[in-house]
Formats: sequence, C-alpha cells, structure tokens
Amino acid sequence: MITTMSIYIRNLFLLIIITSIVSCTKLIEIPASAPNQLSQLAQFADSATTMNAVAAVYTYATQQQPNVFAFASSAFATSTGLSSDELLTSSSSQTNLQFYSYSLTPANANVGTLWSASYQGLYTINAVIENVNTSQGLSASFKQQITGEMKVVRALYYFNLVNLFGPVPLVSSTNYKSNASLSRAPVDSIYSFIIADLKDAKKVLKPAYPSSGHLRPNLYTAEALLSKVYLYRQQWQDAYNEASTVINSKVYKLTTLPNVFLDGNSEAIWQILATNPNTYSATAEAAAFVPYYSPTPTYVLTPFLLKAFEPNDQRFNNWVGLSVIGKDSLYYPYKYKNVVPGATTEDCMIVRLAEVYLIRAEASVNLGSGSDALGDLNVVRKRAGLNGSTADPASKTAVMNAIMHERQVEMFTEWSARWFDLKRWGLAESILGTEKSGWQAFAALYPVPAPEIQNNVNLNQNSGY
Repeated sequence: MITTMSIYIRNLFLLIIITSIVSCTKLIEIPASAPNQLSQLAQFADSATTMNAVAAVYTYATQQQPNVFAFASSAFATSTGLSSDELLTSSSSQTNLQFYSYSLTPANANVGTLWSASYQGLYTINAVIENVNTSQGLSASFKQQITGEMKVVRALYYFNLVNLFGPVPLVSSTNYKSNASLSRAPVDSIYSFIIADLKDAKKVLKPAYPSSGHLRPNLYTAEALLSKVYLYRQQWQDAYNEASTVINSKVYKLTTLPNVFLDGNSEAIWQILATNPNTYSATAEAAAFVPYYSPTPTYVLTPFLLKAFEPNDQRFNNWVGLSVIGKDSLYYPYKYKNVVPGATTEDCMIVRLAEVYLIRAEASVNLGSGSDALGDLNVVRKRAGLNGSTADPASKTAVMNAIMHERQVEMFTEWSARWFDLKRWGLAESILGTEKSGWQAFAALYPVPAPEIQNNVNLNQNSGY
C-alpha cells in the first residue's frame, strides 16, 4: 500500500544529495562550501526541514538518480553473485566478467561505485547526525530518534564495506579535508564501531516504526542487524540473544513466498522504498534480473545453485524465473518481479524474519543445541513447503551443513549473503576453487579502487592487486 510517507519520500527533490555528490577520484571530495550549503538547504531548524535530509538518506538508488542508499542498487547483488557461485552472465562487459573470473582490477567500474557510493552516503549520514545534534530547534526525543536511525544505516554501510574490502577508512564526520587523507582502519576497529553504533541505536529507538511501513529502522531493526554482526564475529550467545528478542517480540511473522518482497509485509524488518522518476513500483533488482527488452536474461542462476533446491521447494517455483531460448532453459532470479510498473509495490528488502531465524539457528548449533537449531531451521523449511530437516541434532557438522544449505536457497542474491557466508565459513577456496576456475585466495577481498590510491597516499592496496 502506498502511504503518505512513501509518497513524501518518492516525491522529495534531493536537495541534500545535489550538494553532496562526489566523484570517484577521492575518498570524499566535497566542495569547500558544501557544509554551509547543506545547512542552508536542509536548515535542520525543525522536524519538517530535518526530514528532507532524512528522506534523502533512505532514497533508493536508481540509474536515473544519484547513488544515495549505496547498497540498494543492483550492482551489489550482481557483482557478489558473480563472485560467489550464484550467477552467470551473458554480458560481454569486462566490468561484470572480472567478478566471475576473479580477475578484478582496481580500475573496475563497479568496484569504484561500491566504494565511492558508500562514502557519498556516509557523508550525508554523518551530516544529518552532526546537524541534528547541534540544532536548537529540535526536541531531545526527535534528536534521539533521528540519530538512532542514522547510526543503524551507518552500521549497515560499514558492515558491507568491511566484508567487501576488509580494512577501510573509518569516516565518522563531515570534515572532508581530514577524511580525504584517512588510512584504512583495522577490521576489528570497524566492527567495534558498528557494534557501538547499533548499541547506541538500541538505547533510543522504539519498538514502533517512526513512520508508515517498515522503511525506517525501529528497535528491532537495530537488534536484527546486531544479531547478524555478532554472528559474523562468532559471538554466538550475543547473536542468539539479539535474534531471540526480535523473534519473540511477535511483531513479525513469515508471510507467503509471493509476498516476501512487497511493501510493508509482515516478514519485513527493514526495507528501502523503490523509487523511480517515472514509476512507483519498479525495482532495481527486477531491472537487473528479469528479461524485458530481450528474452535472454543478463544474469542466470548457476547449475550449482539450481542443484541446491530440493524437489518441491516452493522457493524455486516462486523465486526463480524461466526463459526458454531455443533448446536452452535459462533460469534467473525472480524474487523481485516489477521490472515495469506493476499492480504490487515491491521494496528493496534489507532485513527480514527468515534470516533472523537462520541466524539464531546457526548461533544455537554453535552453542551446542542442535535441536534448537533445527527447530528454527524447520520454521523456514515449512514455509518453503518442505519437510523438516533429517540432520542428526547430535551432530554439529550435520546441523551446520543443513543450515548452510538452507541459507544458500533462502537468501540467494540477497545482500551478498552467499559471498559473505562462504568467506566467513572459510569455505570460499574449497567450494569456489572446485566449482569455478580462476579462484585465488586474495580474491576474497575486492581491490581498493585505483583513483582512491592515487589521491590518498595513506591508502594501501589489498594484496594480490
């Protein structure tokens, strides 16, 4: 359903972003007058003007608009899907093929976009935090709410950056002069910053969403994302506790498979509104994956992923599309379906309940409870039309294998889940080295874009590039 807040965000002219767009030639290249322009345009004098800047942070990136919410564009899913064992491409573009063949160079355009768009977004996020907290016209409760939201978004940005590139510059202010010469912060420091941001957000965010739908973070968004961060850090009890809080809140429930990516559905914990100058419902993911101008998909699912689906898995029937070209059957991601304006409104899903169940399952098995892990796992399997797992609850290896399989078929092409999973499980070399050719250990991290190295003497390159 299209809400008043949805229309407000869709129709918002991106005043803040117009003044803070940066090029790919520096880490943060902001005109010297940008802070004054930002203050003048958004003012932050009251809640109404402040919401202009807040809405800009949540704007979905499209080809027609600047990259605002950096990871909501299709480049994130396509690049990492090619790097993992999810996607093949019919494109002849070296920009795409380099991800698949592990022949990335620091000049790759998509690598540059993943980096630069993230820091563009971080500039705007930090500007909102700074201006909100120094404003004399905002109530204390409003300041807390907006600051909490921005810290959740900032945590998400750094979570993705550190998993893509490893050590990255830690930018927490709008001081573009000092930011432009920052060195790369250690991974542990980045994760400490992420956890601190999410803990701060938990202290001030409420269980209720601050606007219609699930388009801005609430308390459970912070907890769900924190459970994921703890999982990656192998802090099993913390991951279990945060995931349990979200699940036990009863605020969310698994919806039917066709509805998972619709606006404001019961499974959605956090979504980003799909905006487009001409439509309200077309998504970047659908534009990338669903054939439209040609019957041949640009990206197809690999045989490795297709074989992972069990017979009668309804996720295959609902989330995998088929294009028949002559004698060839080409299967493509079909989670998002609105490549053109449709009768339904799809949003870009960031966090959903099924993933939280799988997070708690993985935490449980690592805490020694295979039966609890299988209980959560089977909730997800039941929704997919499958019987419960036959894994022996007494075998940690068997239960963990079942979880890894379920994550593969539940989370495919979503927010780089497979690429990140293979790396954090230590399986990238054994799986990708077997399934694909060209794998090299250093390929687990993307290169720092060449222009960033050239313009900042304090940045060093990842090994192997």
